[in-house]
Amino acid sequence: MEWMQGILDADRELFLWVQQAGASELTDRLMLLLRKPATWIPLYAFLLYWVIRYARPYALPFLLVTAVCAGLADFSSASIFKPLIGRPRPCYEPALDGLVRELVGCGGQYGFPSSHASNHFALATFWYWSIYILRGQRWNWLFVWAFLIGYAQIYVGKHYPVDIIGGAALGLFIGTGGAKLFEWWHNRNQVRKTTEPYPLP
Repeated sequence: MEWMQGILDADRELFLWVQQAGASELTDRLMLLLRKPATWIPLYAFLLYWVIRYARPYALPFLLVTAVCAGLADFSSASIFKPLIGRPRPCYEPALDGLVRELVGCGGQYGFPSSHASNHFALATFWYWSIYILRGQRWNWLFVWAFLIGYAQIYVGKHYPVDIIGGAALGLFIGTGGAKLFEWWHNRNQVRKTTEPYPLP
């Protein structure tokens, strides 16, 4: 199909542009840093502190659903959709031989959807909505965080832009489902509190 081939061609062109845009030793180091899990330990520690400090009764379900969203996003992207769709990563693409700046190892053969994108967008989406449910606050920067990690995946040569878009869509779906589950539990708990009798003196 011509329209599909047009999308794939544009995807390759955008991939090569991202790899070259602002390329420098400093940018290389920054992008490599963005995709390392250890870089984000302070963020995870902050969220743990926040939920214990401001929403202690809901800390356990918050952490449990966080783990479920991350696990489901990682499993579905890596073990179901990648082998099912079978789109090669840029470094396995013969048409891009010699053009890809591989800043990290190539990894598995298939790249759609990006597991980094699905995992982090699932977390960003769940955290965004659950924090809104708990405190009415909109932490839009969570999506900026997920986007930067996805962008870094393109820059280092691991994924095409469409891989990131597909991973982000999967993560948004899973994170929203997790938020709906958390909202149900939260509302159920709120109703229980209002219907329980006052304790005897």
